Amino acid sequence: MKRALGTCYYPEHWPEEIWADDARRMADLGLTWVRIGEFAWSRLEATPGDLQFDWLDRAITTLTDAGLKVVLGTPTATPPRWMLTKHPDMLAVDAEGRPRKFGSRRHYCFSHDGYREEAVRITRLLAERFGKRVAAWQTDNEYGCHDTVISYSDAARDAFRTWLAQKYQSPDALNRAWGNIFWSMDYAEFDEIDLPNLTVTEPNPAHLLDFRRFSSDMVARFNQAQVDAIRAYSDAPISHNYMGKVTEFDHFDVGRQLEIATWDSYPLGFLEDRVGASAEDQRHYMRQGDPDFQAFHHDLYRAVGTAGRPEGAQSDIARWWVMEQQPGPVNWAPSNPAPLPGMVRFWTWEAFAHGAECVAYFRWRQAPFAQEQYHAGLLRPDSAEAEGFAEAAQVARELADLPEVEQSQAPVALVFDYASQWAWETQPQGVGNDYFQLVFETYKGLRQLGLSVDIIPPDTSNLDGYALVLAPGAITLSEAFKSAIDATDAQVILGPRTNAKTAALSTPVPLPPALPGLDVTVSRVETLRPDSPEPFADGGTYKLWREQIDTTEEVIETDAQSRPLMVRNGTLSYLAAWPDSDAMRRILTRAATAAGLTPVHLPKDIRIRDTGKTRFTFNHGPEPVEYKGQTIAPAGVLWT
Repeated sequence: MKRALGTCYYPEHWPEEIWADDARRMADLGLTWVRIGEFAWSRLEATPGDLQFDWLDRAITTLTDAGLKVVLGTPTATPPRWMLTKHPDMLAVDAEGRPRKFGSRRHYCFSHDGYREEAVRITRLLAERFGKRVAAWQTDNEYGCHDTVISYSDAARDAFRTWLAQKYQSPDALNRAWGNIFWSMDYAEFDEIDLPNLTVTEPNPAHLLDFRRFSSDMVARFNQAQVDAIRAYSDAPISHNYMGKVTEFDHFDVGRQLEIATWDSYPLGFLEDRVGASAEDQRHYMRQGDPDFQAFHHDLYRAVGTAGRPEGAQSDIARWWVMEQQPGPVNWAPSNPAPLPGMVRFWTWEAFAHGAECVAYFRWRQAPFAQEQYHAGLLRPDSAEAEGFAEAAQVARELADLPEVEQSQAPVALVFDYASQWAWETQPQGVGNDYFQLVFETYKGLRQLGLSVDIIPPDTSNLDGYALVLAPGAITLSEAFKSAIDATDAQVILGPRTNAKTAALSTPVPLPPALPGLDVTVSRVETLRPDSPEPFADGGTYKLWREQIDTTEEVIETDAQSRPLMVRNGTLSYLAAWPDSDAMRRILTRAATAAGLTPVHLPKDIRIRDTGKTRFTFNHGPEPVEYKGQTIAPAGVLWT
């Protein structure tokens, strides 16, 4: 697959007389793709029914005449002010009952039927007008960004009641599933059920988890409606741009509706508020970003890009992009430093190493007005080249010289399950117990051993070709995945908290993990203070979550009192605690070696990625690093 570069452009922000020059400069830079239109509704329809598509027609013509391919975004993330007058109850409502006001973006509730119909209408009109002229589509923009999936509106309440009635068919069935006999929470009618906010103390966890599932389904329903409208008029592939560490909806569900998964990569913006890095690492990686956070999402969205396609070698058929790549300082993080020289090129090659088809820079020209004035682009507001411009040009030259990088299946598979994130959030049982962080720390541990990883969905039924498979914290294993575990010859590590709950978030009997071929019973759980980890006997500590297990299996890790913390039977292992980085390294090294892999203990800042016959080596640090007889410069990328 040929790799390409792109950018995000807003012709409505700039005088029309400079569009042609912008398009020429984009093409001369070596860009192929240009995304436009995703925030332009007020210019497309200034008042209800007053469609103004001619300027967009001219913009598309200008760009395509320059040899560029257009991704047209549906403008539904930014409904204009008149929409709120027409549908005053369309706003999302927060957990405290406060509506999310107009004046920014993403100000709608996914459950609102009236707004969904308006979104379908504008999407259909755009598809009818431009469906044969654009090369790809993007639905909406960054579903879930700014905490906008969960809404406690009247529209959400009414839709939730309908969703529950369809799922359970009768209030009695719902009462049994939720365990409503506890605290006399039984319902006689579905219309009695409210949303799980503003309760005196915590709501029924089954109620809350179903509301999370419902809220995710509303996102998928909203997206599907736009996809159907586009496909009636266009054969061009459809994408959506996801965000980093946004877990409020199931991206695999949305991915099954689309041809391309994309995500928006802001390594410096994410470092302080999403990675969970220590203060020391935040300083060390201030201008580079975390060594694993972008890679994790590259691998995640490669998996989302295969959703709904035939299983097998996950990477062989993935279509995924970075739709927005940070090209300089951003405006929205707690602090916004400039990248280390070379990092824009570095981030681009990192994405390509993980299989990206396209990396598009956000944005073409820095805006001189409104909320994102300090968000750098490839051009400054005066149209002079910004620092990232030359680095994008360098990548374009290198792409022309580098042989095609093939995608290939990694030797390690790591499950990521959005529903487990919701379940952990619903019943964390202690401060700091976060499913995403557990999976991410496992991923980081694998990468520190030089291992390439495929992230896989929780309903994967075929593990052929993987040497090592991990499912930490997957709170309810699907039948498909349990069958895959039973059939695989790979080394498999489950736990902690794997298969610990039913789908209704009840404790199952037999007690978890209740896996055939593994005699392990979790007899008790405890959560530790974040400042009070306890030791493994062989080094390192466990933190936050620990299970007391009864077992007759081989014990391979214990605590200081010789109580079992990890056991195995053949190729199947269960880990009963959350290890720190030292214990994680030992556990993963042992498992990888048993799987026939060759783990290496990489220097702190070095990461490698193997894909096909190509190995990429990256130095994420601010200083040169000696590795295998070579000096790798800061922001250095080597491929062999």
